[in-house]
Amino acid sequence: MVADAALRADLVVVGAGVAGLTAAVRAAESGLAVIVLNKGSGWRPDDPAPNTATYFAQGGIAVVEPSNAEDSVALHTRDTVVAGAGLTDPAATESILSEGHAAVSALVSWGAHFDIGDDGRFLRTREGGHSVRRIIHAGGDATGAQVQRSLAVRALAQPTITVLDESYAQQILQDQHGTAVGVRVGRSGGSFRDILAPTVILATGGVGHLYAATTNPLGSTGDGIALAHRAGAAVSDMEFIQFHPTMLYRPGQRGRRTLITEALRGEGARLVDSEGNSVTEGVHPLGDLAPRDVVANAVGAAMARTGHRCVYLDARHIADFGRRFPTVTAGVAAIGIDPTTDLIPVVPGAHYLCGGVVTDTEGATTVPGLFAAGEVARTGLHGANRLASNSLLEGLVMGLRVARAAAGRAGHPDASRPDVATELDAPVAPRRDLQDRMSASAALSRDHSGLMALADHLDAVPRRPLLDGADHEDAALTATARLVVAGALARKESRGCHHRVDYPEASAPIAG
Repeated sequence: MVADAALRADLVVVGAGVAGLTAAVRAAESGLAVIVLNKGSGWRPDDPAPNTATYFAQGGIAVVEPSNAEDSVALHTRDTVVAGAGLTDPAATESILSEGHAAVSALVSWGAHFDIGDDGRFLRTREGGHSVRRIIHAGGDATGAQVQRSLAVRALAQPTITVLDESYAQQILQDQHGTAVGVRVGRSGGSFRDILAPTVILATGGVGHLYAATTNPLGSTGDGIALAHRAGAAVSDMEFIQFHPTMLYRPGQRGRRTLITEALRGEGARLVDSEGNSVTEGVHPLGDLAPRDVVANAVGAAMARTGHRCVYLDARHIADFGRRFPTVTAGVAAIGIDPTTDLIPVVPGAHYLCGGVVTDTEGATTVPGLFAAGEVARTGLHGANRLASNSLLEGLVMGLRVARAAAGRAGHPDASRPDVATELDAPVAPRRDLQDRMSASAALSRDHSGLMALADHLDAVPRRPLLDGADHEDAALTATARLVVAGALARKESRGCHHRVDYPEASAPIAG
């Protein structure tokens, strides 16, 4: 491998979704020189599908409006804690949610536009697990696209932000004391370069492509988890991978599938099985608006009961469907479905990592100088199951917080050039085989025998050199899969989005 000249910055951000770009913009506005690593191609205002999960978020942002007498941060916190099935950190949750309105206001000041009613206030919908309508949205069901575009335009306008496209982080650079001092970056053509900075922020998103079918874009390969773990950072709660109850069913399709937003159920859509019976009746008091783990398991049970490969979402009675849900309308039209006259076939799909790199409420990991924000981080907000539409909120709030931390660290001494190997090797499982095995044994339902067989298989995966971006992604997926399986084996209970069929009950009562 050929080393290009090293670069220096005050901050290097790995990832270009909501958390990463929020951090980059705020840090640049504080006077920092920022380098953003974007694994995908360069972003353009007319780009139809950037390679970030943020872009594909449909439902919206859960945020309490201070003037709303029906809502409060305390109520939002309670809903979040209940959804988290006993593992949510109430103090961290209240801390993050309390800054939601300010974070959304900052986003609006940077150019984001949300749907507004005749009274000039945000339009709001309701999703699973929420007591009230508190989800703001943009373009009907294109909230993530609005957030991504607004942040990208703002970031590209900052003269102190440099975006390196088609670049992937190979490893965290550390000094002799273990402090993070930069990132080694791979480039197309096999070259690499070091970026030296006193602060590194991981904002790499999730792990959806551990599975054969997911709502996540192609770049969601667990990169940040693998980078942090290799650097010695604590990682926790990896067994809690949320499967969204309503991913569009397309026979035989692999990779990213269309998400059918939960907001449809917030507007009255019903889940029914192949015989027309309610999927969630008698399962939970909130029915189709129960927390996602409850609904996803109910869908799985309905499919097992009927022997059918999917269930259906009946949204035929929703008025003005095409205007309110243009993204869903376009997505289902691709398979010949008209949601005003047809049922929408859906199945659960790998959607969101609730655990991740352990951080405090300022985004600091257990490795000095290394921070994490967004889906890659485990702040304590999500517990065993994420409450709908808390993800974009967390990305905005924690993006602002890690930028503030980076500003406080500007000028810290860093290493001249850490002594690291120029050639990396790691266990690498073939991606398709890994996805099939994870889908069979570590997905919506797990048991000891399946997990043990998977663990044995992963332990036997051979090491090989990592020569390009695809190798690093496959190595990250392999490392992440081992963490997920280890966590799933260790947790001998069913809780939140971790369901052990051989341990169907929680080991202790779940509050709420």
